[in-house]
Amino acid sequence: MRVIDSHSHIYLETFHQDLSDVIIRAQKAGIEKILLPNIDDTTISQLLNVCNQWENYCFPMMGLHPTSVKEDYQIKLNSIKKELNQNTKRYIGIGEIGMDLYWDKSYVKEQRIVFKEQLDWAITYNLPVVIHSRDAFDEIFSILDTFEENSITGVFHSFTGTEKELRKALSYKTFFIGINGISTFKNSTLLDLVTMIPKERLLMETDSPYLAPTPMRGKRNEPSFITHTLIKLAEVYALSAEELGVITIKNTKRLFGKLK
Repeated sequence: MRVIDSHSHIYLETFHQDLSDVIIRAQKAGIEKILLPNIDDTTISQLLNVCNQWENYCFPMMGLHPTSVKEDYQIKLNSIKKELNQNTKRYIGIGEIGMDLYWDKSYVKEQRIVFKEQLDWAITYNLPVVIHSRDAFDEIFSILDTFEENSITGVFHSFTGTEKELRKALSYKTFFIGINGISTFKNSTLLDLVTMIPKERLLMETDSPYLAPTPMRGKRNEPSFITHTLIKLAEVYALSAEELGVITIKNTKRLFGKLK
């Protein structure tokens, strides 16, 4: 089967000792490309090192993750923007951005400011966004609704919202829905919603090293594990894993226009 892992963090320290093996396993499993969203100013060099070493296989994005937004958010944001300005052609998207009110609600105002500014960058640089939302869909939708319709393209990464939230997410016609290993969890209700997602708007992802799918749950996630999720979703769509993989490859390339 063939598929693209549209969201992975294999540049993090947990992969430093065996990343070559991780890449080899991914290639053997049929993963054609791995897309790497940034986290904050401390991860830029690690991200680029991986993308330099595996050029045309690993592709970088640039953004500031909401859980990294603290009092010094403007300093971090300036570093991210400087990197984006200096190497615009290098990056395929703005990400990972969004809002996260699950762990800490102390910086809601700051998260709003940072999210909106990075959406502005997406328009300026004509790049898609990768949106992280945890306990924050209402906030995110309210900000997206201030922008002109269809002016921003992107993906709601690692979607775990309600039916109402999914319908709202799908109302943004230039957005896709990213599904990962959570859909395979025994207690997840996500599979009940998946059929609401048109297959032409579905992206596959791992969010490595997090959220390893069943039967790998509890282990460090890696791109090769995406096949377990693909097989599960293919059953829901009544397609073969090969068919759904090809469809999601086309979707990913349609969203991230810089992919070769």
